[in-house]
Amino acid sequence: MSAERLYFRQWLAGRDFATDDQVAVGMVNFVYAVGDYETGEAVLVDPAYKPGELVDLVAADGLSVTGALVTHYHADHVGGNLWGNEIAGLTALLSQVDVPIHVNAHESEWVRRSTGISESAMTMHESGDVLRVGEIDITLIHTPGHTPGSQCFLVDSKLISGDTLFLDGCGRTDLPGSNPEDMYYSLTQRLAQVSNDTTLYPGHRYSAAPSAAMGQVRQENWVFDLSTLESFRATFG
Repeated sequence: MSAERLYFRQWLAGRDFATDDQVAVGMVNFVYAVGDYETGEAVLVDPAYKPGELVDLVAADGLSVTGALVTHYHADHVGGNLWGNEIAGLTALLSQVDVPIHVNAHESEWVRRSTGISESAMTMHESGDVLRVGEIDITLIHTPGHTPGSQCFLVDSKLISGDTLFLDGCGRTDLPGSNPEDMYYSLTQRLAQVSNDTTLYPGHRYSAAPSAAMGQVRQENWVFDLSTLESFRATFG
């Protein structure tokens, strides 16, 4: 696969789209698009707030949305009710484009509850599955901790991490379905396969920079100072 074929976009909710949505402005979610320029196919990662605008952004680049990838079930990533605010997400996307929704098998019931989409609309995956978009391979890595079926996506030395890992900190482990021990092993073992020269693209812009090399994150992110399960539990338990 040549680098010229890869289509990769990072959009910030409330700035690049959904600019009139104050929840989007406050939540600073990133949405991603990954695809193949030559075949014109692209998938959206965590299409929330204004899915129609995201479909239009992809179309403006000359591609079509052929699927969606879910990092985890929380409403600010897939749609649903967030603190009394209804956020558009997968349901609104499916009303515009009839595409498969790719979720980790451990997250399917949580996604159904949050969004109301049917199980038949979802394609279930296990860790290590590879989704091919045109000739672009996306490797799915199961990283439980923030939620039972949280997953990250590795494509061409880029890691889309959702709320598993940020440039500074990691996802919360005190929410329904969270597990501090799982998060520790996800960060220290499941993501160990990701090289230091891979670029991390998180689910929120909680830092000044929108992305950073994994090597830099491992050196500067305080969660990696918690080198034992006991110290991680003491902080997140």
